[in-house]
Amino acid sequence: MMETRLPKAPEKRQVTAIFFLLLLWEAGSATINYSVLEERDSGSFVANLAKDLGLGVGELAERGARILSKGNKQYLQLERKSGNLLLKEKLDREELCGDTDPCILHFQVLLKNPVQFIQGELQLQDVNDHAPEFLENEILLKISEGSHPGTSFPLKIAQDLDVGSNTVQNYTISTNSYFHLFTRNHSDGKKYPELVLDQALDREEQPQLRLTLTALDGGSPPRTGTSQVLIVIVDINDNAPEFAQRLYEVQVPENTPIGSLVVTVSATDLDAGTHGELSYSFFQYSNQIIQAFEINSITGEIRLKKVLDFEEIQSYHVEVEASDGGGLSEKCTVVIEVMDINDNAPELTMSLLISDIPENSPETVVAVFGISDPDSGNNGKIMCSIQDHLPFLLKPTVENFYTLLTEGALDRERRAEYNITITVTDLGTPRLKTEHSITVRVSDVNDNAPAFTQTSYTLFVRENNSPALHIGTVSATDRDSGTNAQVTYSLLPPQDPHLALAYLVSINADNGHLFALRSLDYEALQAFEFRVGATDRGSPALSSEALVRVLVLDANDNSPFVLYPLQNGSAPCTELVPRAAEPGYLVTKVVAVDGDSGQNAWLSFQLLKATEPGLFGVWAHNGEVRTARLLSERDAAKHRLLVLVKDNGEPSRSATATLHVLLVDGFSQPYLPLPEAAPAQAQADSLTIYLVVALASVSSLFLFSVLLFVAVRLCRRSRAASVGGCSVTEGPFPGHLVDVSGTGTLSQNYQYEVYVAESSESQFKFLKPILPNFLGEGTGGRDSETNSNSRNRFGFN
Repeated sequence: MMETRLPKAPEKRQVTAIFFLLLLWEAGSATINYSVLEERDSGSFVANLAKDLGLGVGELAERGARILSKGNKQYLQLERKSGNLLLKEKLDREELCGDTDPCILHFQVLLKNPVQFIQGELQLQDVNDHAPEFLENEILLKISEGSHPGTSFPLKIAQDLDVGSNTVQNYTISTNSYFHLFTRNHSDGKKYPELVLDQALDREEQPQLRLTLTALDGGSPPRTGTSQVLIVIVDINDNAPEFAQRLYEVQVPENTPIGSLVVTVSATDLDAGTHGELSYSFFQYSNQIIQAFEINSITGEIRLKKVLDFEEIQSYHVEVEASDGGGLSEKCTVVIEVMDINDNAPELTMSLLISDIPENSPETVVAVFGISDPDSGNNGKIMCSIQDHLPFLLKPTVENFYTLLTEGALDRERRAEYNITITVTDLGTPRLKTEHSITVRVSDVNDNAPAFTQTSYTLFVRENNSPALHIGTVSATDRDSGTNAQVTYSLLPPQDPHLALAYLVSINADNGHLFALRSLDYEALQAFEFRVGATDRGSPALSSEALVRVLVLDANDNSPFVLYPLQNGSAPCTELVPRAAEPGYLVTKVVAVDGDSGQNAWLSFQLLKATEPGLFGVWAHNGEVRTARLLSERDAAKHRLLVLVKDNGEPSRSATATLHVLLVDGFSQPYLPLPEAAPAQAQADSLTIYLVVALASVSSLFLFSVLLFVAVRLCRRSRAASVGGCSVTEGPFPGHLVDVSGTGTLSQNYQYEVYVAESSESQFKFLKPILPNFLGEGTGGRDSETNSNSRNRFGFN
């Protein structure tokens, strides 16, 4: 059986029904009503919710429909596929509602997508499953024999847990000649029996009567309950007790301790003796009354037997009877109002909770929950809040339901988790509150590209390294998490197309380690640069890049190379020194180069061995060989000097140069006889002739060199117009020598040719520069020095 206040939807226009239902919900008037008999089995059919809401069969499942009840007790369950609303368990109306009629169970229908609430009521209809029951098996009734016919005597009622027509509807009494029975209606609607005297009683004739009282309910068939009524006929007592007031009203707070005095009723009786002795008792009481209160039969004090609960029962109507010793009695009514105190904290029932929210999402539903407080008045009014400064909003919906929403897009990199405390507070005194904590995690979205720790890296590698050498590491981090933060490294194509990067370095894609693939040579490649990319594994993948500059460090892998004097196995050069030379006279200059760079190419010179120590010295920084003192006739004519040339590398490398020095008495005397062999005059003349021939040869060679230089320059200028016209063979020495001032290393613009003339009587050499390829480069200083030294060697000023 179903009843609803929803407008009936057209059969073929479900969309219109949903829209109209949504409008009703927004207006706060949409309520669906169902009724069902109690004690039906679990799973019993209640109604088809989809049909009643005008939704298709699959729409309830698509919109995530749920049935919510107050508190955590669920009475209904929903089959989303069929749309049927079923009983979740067998329901007992008396257990759920007591004597409250009608028995209404409230529920809500929650549609999650989009969020929508629909109020529902389930009326639990009573079935006649309880028979009337008297609390006493025997009712004692004392009636004075002087009672007049027509006097009525109320009897105690029977209890029936059913309601409506299923509760007690009528009473009957067994057949007798003295009494008949009326069924009366009490002020609270309950029916009670009243015994009416038909004829006068005679105690001496019949001192007591025993009758059977029967209570019948309105079920079909009716259920009955019985009790014995023992009527004791007493002597005449012409004064009945009289209460000071017929109605007592009292208010008792629900937290009043057990044993506390509630009220004291008082009655008087004008009779004397036993007829004036009064006793108090509850009359027509229920189980709820005798469980909560007790009465002192002598004093009339009513005290608490248990702590009252306003949320269970708000008021009690107690009938108190005062009876004297003669069997007369009088009754009064005590109304006990239970005063509510704030003894119940608010309750929160979570209906929907989404713990993971993707970052960058717009306004999103996080939770749906209901709040309640069984107290009344301000004690039952409740407020709901969350902490300040959180990107979340609480939005009330209907019937104390709230929705927790994100205020906007969340950023996991700023904050990955939120601990939200929902605080529900009532307005009672003192205020009670309930806190419910939930954790919302922000799931990652790949919205951050990897970032290198440096925009550029400079790595240093010493030449002659071993292949696969780890030369450095690049590192990039990603603020995302999980796969979105896993970085892969790669080499980007070089900007220089001539740089064979794939043959120089490689990179570990997982950790960014860089390795040299082959041995590097500083003399061939001093530096190179390339770009490294870092790409995450998110979707879509994001990347960044950094510049890596590799500088090759020079290793001391080249020994000094002596340019002059020649050490390649040719005839040794002999330097001529006049005996009249002053100390510090420049004998010659040892010229050497080193293919390395930096301090590895810084050369120093040292006189390692000499025929006569102390006569000659070598300047350490420029390799100049000079006389250390004045020469004398006693000094030997021929001297052999061994000069050590070493670089400043670690470890140091070195080379040696051998010099032959001949002392002469004058430049015109090329040969000085040795002390052990005195030359003849003829030999001196012969030496002079050789010297003249040598000078002529040198002059011819100089003239030839000048002509050759002019021819080379003319040939280079006409090279573009004439193919294969001229060619010049380069000298045997490297053309990329670096000039280091004062170290004896030659400039890049200089190459030397050495001419050696040798005969049995005399030796000398001539050193001259080959002019550079470009006339604009200045070489005058070195030429002047060389020419000056040459003139000095020949004795010219």
